[in-house]
Amino acid sequence: MSRWQRAGLPDEVFESLARGLPGSSLQSLLLEVLRARARARSPVDVLAQYRRDRFTCPSPVDLRAAIEVDRLLLAATSDFDAIELSPVAPLGVTSTMAPTDQHRVLSALRGTEVASDPTNVLALECACRMRQAPRDDIHLATFQRLVRAQEVPKLPGFSQHFRLFALASGGVERRDHAATVEHLLRHVRALLRAIKLLEGAGYRFGARRVEVLAVAAKAALADRVAGELRDEVAVDRGPLDHPYYSGGLRYRLWVEARDGAATPLGDGGAFDWLATLLSNRRAVFVASGLGSQLIPLQFRARADAGERALATEGA
Repeated sequence: MSRWQRAGLPDEVFESLARGLPGSSLQSLLLEVLRARARARSPVDVLAQYRRDRFTCPSPVDLRAAIEVDRLLLAATSDFDAIELSPVAPLGVTSTMAPTDQHRVLSALRGTEVASDPTNVLALECACRMRQAPRDDIHLATFQRLVRAQEVPKLPGFSQHFRLFALASGGVERRDHAATVEHLLRHVRALLRAIKLLEGAGYRFGARRVEVLAVAAKAALADRVAGELRDEVAVDRGPLDHPYYSGGLRYRLWVEARDGAATPLGDGGAFDWLATLLSNRRAVFVASGLGSQLIPLQFRARADAGERALATEGA
């Protein structure tokens, strides 16, 4: 880290703050620093930040539309336990389990960080549940509003915080990698069911396609997954070159939007996180995410001429 990033602090002071000072003492110090900074602000300062800060602006999605999407997605995944996660997670939950820099998340005080990926936290929950029932398969579903610190495209619908629907399955591997294959198929089929339910509620989705990717060592498993899905949806196979998917398998669900462009609406794969958390190489973890915020923005049916006329009259 360069000296300007350390705010001109001498090396020994920075090392004391970063590693030497006990966690409780550091938290107390930072809390007092932030209290002093907050006292120096005025309501006008707060309003000015609210207007300009990309982290604090409201979501671009209508709340009623978002709740409707949430309800339909949960209905399509009734075979998963629905849980609500905390808006904060243990500090390092993302960077210690995945190749993600801590600067890409919003680090907080009291040993926490603002949620940036629900799948990492769902892995923690699966690990806790498997310690209680090590032979059981676990299937979890959740929605979470996430905050990510990296720059986002300055395009309609993109913001530093967004809502994501996530699925996670954990368990112990069975013969011929049956658990991994079954969990992946469960996730893909759940998302395909969700699209059908959304279509019944007036959302419009074009052609859909599942892309199944794998490293060379897991190619046979990917072929099995692709073969099971070919009668249900168009399927492509390809190599996996993304290090994030530590289990060697990934899928992407592509859906054609209103403008004809193929949109990567869903994404999932196999990870080694549960095996690491439980120190058990046979532990299997599959997680998926679906961009629920994109659904009302890109797939909601446009109002017909009559609806537009009524809206104009009521304005």
